[in-house]
Amino acid sequence: MQFHATRSSASSQRTACAVIGIYEKGELSAAANALDQKSGGLIRRVIKRGDFSGKAGTVLPIAELPGTPAERALLVGLGARAGFGRKTYRRAVAGAVDWLARSGARDAIFYLSQEHIPEVDAYYAARFAAESVAATLYRIPDLKSGKKQPQAKLSRVGVAVGDKGELAPARRGLNDGQGIAAGMSLTRDLGNLPANVCTPTYLASRARQMARDHKLVRARILEEADIKRLKMGSFLSVTRGSEQPPKLIVIEYRGGKPSEAPVALVGKGITFDSGGISLKPGLGMDEMKYDMGGAASVFGAIEALATIGAKINVVGVVPSCENMPSGRATKPGDIVKSMSGKTIEVLNTDAEGRLILCDALTYSRKFKPRAVVDIATLTGACVIALGSHYSGLFSNDEGLAQDLDAAGRRADDRAWHMPIAEEYSEQLKSNFADMANIGGREAGAVTAACFLWKFTDGLRWAHLDIAGTAWLSGAKKGSTGRPVPLLVDWLLSQA
Repeated sequence: MQFHATRSSASSQRTACAVIGIYEKGELSAAANALDQKSGGLIRRVIKRGDFSGKAGTVLPIAELPGTPAERALLVGLGARAGFGRKTYRRAVAGAVDWLARSGARDAIFYLSQEHIPEVDAYYAARFAAESVAATLYRIPDLKSGKKQPQAKLSRVGVAVGDKGELAPARRGLNDGQGIAAGMSLTRDLGNLPANVCTPTYLASRARQMARDHKLVRARILEEADIKRLKMGSFLSVTRGSEQPPKLIVIEYRGGKPSEAPVALVGKGITFDSGGISLKPGLGMDEMKYDMGGAASVFGAIEALATIGAKINVVGVVPSCENMPSGRATKPGDIVKSMSGKTIEVLNTDAEGRLILCDALTYSRKFKPRAVVDIATLTGACVIALGSHYSGLFSNDEGLAQDLDAAGRRADDRAWHMPIAEEYSEQLKSNFADMANIGGREAGAVTAACFLWKFTDGLRWAHLDIAGTAWLSGAKKGSTGRPVPLLVDWLLSQA
């Protein structure tokens, strides 16, 4: 898909389709008004007949607009003007793209971005448009036999701005939006693949492919023998029941100065989570292929940065394995030793994400990072607390937490700042080891974060629990690509 920014008026710009907004009660946007005048009042006549209400997200095509340079127009509902905001804008763009994908139009210009969107400037209006176009056109990797899904003919999209001074930020927004879209697509692809395809070995191969595709990206894969030499006993305890070999995947993006300390992203890469000996219920267990959502978001964030050409150094650390039951699997009550030297009593083998992450956090210290953010589909408790709308955000650094929270709000990929405190850590006490891997039923998302907190002394660290936001269930089952927008917005602000 090609994107471009333009400040040409709708009444003078040639295009296969002019995408114009209509508010409720028949109120025309500026671009709709310009085309209406040029066509002799055609748009107002359509609305007066009652053919279009302007309800948010609805669309109505007009095949011909005599007297205008547009081959066709697409009316898009913007809802009530007083309620028009970033979410309505995204919904309008998505509705328009959904229709365009089924039409014969090869190019289109969106004039929706010329409307006033509270707290959204030209950069974000353009970026959101690029992200929404890509998200709407995204298709799940097709492993079905038979006829493949037809590809949309739409190949070029323009985003209109109001004045010349907005062209530069809009172009930058389109560039960054395309990068974020590329990262989200990769994240969604990895998440949506079945666990018999997307294994730790497959993730390692995709990391190597990323390094071949981008000159500023390097990948290194540590095998099981390397992991043993590093004394990652906690990580290795999770993989004992699986036939799939574990991988510690390290991806470095070097877009900043050589002397600049990197940001470390640590992603949970459990490619399938059966729960191990603490076996999960069978219903819905297929969705545990998404338990590598944290790893997938690290891949996606680095893909986005490399596509954008961001001037920052980032290292991704992805511990990846399966959690399976077998005669060799770790048992409840077993005690394992982490890379840090701390011992852990494994009371529940289904609390495995923290066991691989704690060793990866320790490993990330070798890069001397200026900040470390781990991302994980860590706890069902976070889903109960926040649902599917907000990711859980925990941190030992108030400034870092505020920066991530602000990035999520800017990117429409929100997180909620949750507490960590010594009182919750008391729940992790063990009679037999330095700590237990679970802290009981109460505050499960918090005690999981507190477990990781114990391995971050001296680090500026944050933890994102994305168990509720990484994928959707039900009829729309599939990976969401979150929290790639949040991560990339934050990283761009640090560049």
